[in-house]
Amino acid sequence: MPESPEVQVLADVLDDAVTHRRIIGVDVGEFRSWKTRDRPAEGLIGATITGVTRFGKHLDIDTDRGDLVVTLGRAGWVRHRVEGEGGDDETVGLPDSSSPPAAVIATLDLDDDTALEFTDAGEWLSLALSLVDHPQDVPAVKKLGPDPMSPTYTRADFDRITLGRRKQLKALLQEQESISGIGNAYSDEILHRARIAPTTHAAALDDTEREVLFEAIRDELSEAVRARRSIPLPRLKQAKAASMRVHGRTGEACPVCGGIVEDVPGSKGAAQYCPVCQGPID
Repeated sequence: MPESPEVQVLADVLDDAVTHRRIIGVDVGEFRSWKTRDRPAEGLIGATITGVTRFGKHLDIDTDRGDLVVTLGRAGWVRHRVEGEGGDDETVGLPDSSSPPAAVIATLDLDDDTALEFTDAGEWLSLALSLVDHPQDVPAVKKLGPDPMSPTYTRADFDRITLGRRKQLKALLQEQESISGIGNAYSDEILHRARIAPTTHAAALDDTEREVLFEAIRDELSEAVRARRSIPLPRLKQAKAASMRVHGRTGEACPVCGGIVEDVPGSKGAAQYCPVCQGPID
């Protein structure tokens, strides 16, 4: 699932590539992906793209006729197809070769002979497209909590979601209404960096532990963005997986302490932690 660092890099790349381009054609091949039936996709024909930004794990393609909000879901993505010489295509944003084949769900043709392709590689459709006046008109965007990657995000914002919360930190970090943009992989990495067990309840943290976790969130996400900026989009998913210290590393040695990475109990192999760095889980 794309998380905020990868979506931020995607937004930055697309912002440079397609801002000021005019949309000359629209094709929605999977009608279930188009969520705003009162505003047909054809209404974008003739619109000019004015910028591409991010809201949590959502992508916002802003035009002079409204915002096209892209909910990437579990396996959605956007790629920029450039027609090369000799009829070959150079496609920016393809997944790496280890990924399942991605189906093109919708396409925006642009006036420079390029196109934006919206894809989904999941077993079930998770990508969603909404044409709205403002990004917050999309319920999933409206409910987003503060973004920890924003320069305005403060310790006070973080304390508001942790003080007194009887919820495990692993789940709380992924709760988009409380803190936006973090998913399964980065929640594992953040808690490992902070040396806190994923099953610890937020209410159990003392002030020092809250400060450590706050800094871990900011550092983990900002470092990930900096690292991904140098990676071509087709290899972004592979680079993310390779950078993980504990997530997806069951049975491997922790790169920090040498302990053996284990699955978080009850996660069915979807979440990992280091019992040496983070403490054992009963």
